[in-house]
Amino acid sequence: MKSLFTIVLIAFSFAFISCSDKREPNYQYFPNMYESVPYDTYGEYEIFPQEQEALLIAEGTISRGFTPYEYEDSPEGYQTSKEELTNEVPYTEENLAKGKELYDIYCATCHGENGNGKGYLVEREKILGVPSYDDQGRAITEGSVYHVMWYGINTMGSYASQMNNKELWLVDHYVMKLKAELEGKAPREFETESE
Repeated sequence: MKSLFTIVLIAFSFAFISCSDKREPNYQYFPNMYESVPYDTYGEYEIFPQEQEALLIAEGTISRGFTPYEYEDSPEGYQTSKEELTNEVPYTEENLAKGKELYDIYCATCHGENGNGKGYLVEREKILGVPSYDDQGRAITEGSVYHVMWYGINTMGSYASQMNNKELWLVDHYVMKLKAELEGKAPREFETESE
């Protein structure tokens, strides 16, 4: 009797499987688990706060890995950063080498390899008026260099989207090294990472 039941069950299973249509999906249990409900970006739906799918980000939200810069993009912000802002990344040989590498990629085309304002694009007269780092009228500092890289100035755009915070400071170290060389000052002593 048991074997007859098994044979009937197997025959019924084969009949059920052979009659299925491969072009039609089989039964779906809990389809919401793998088929998400589509919502239009600016659609109005009751399940969302304010019945709006596209909401503003929460106030005070900062992107992961982003460090806010508190100085504003104005002449006053530039002057304040020039006076107050200092480079907190250690001035090591390794950091200076990384700063040179980034400088060669992003800055040397306009500012020149030694910071004299005679880069490739300036020599070909594609960009005019790039000052030398030892220009007495500007008297750049660590803070002013960082501020200009963050916001950009005149025809120079911002580099805050191309480099992270630390990379900007590494380039800042290298720019200040070039400035000292142009002014004929003695090279700055390297620090250790613990300093």
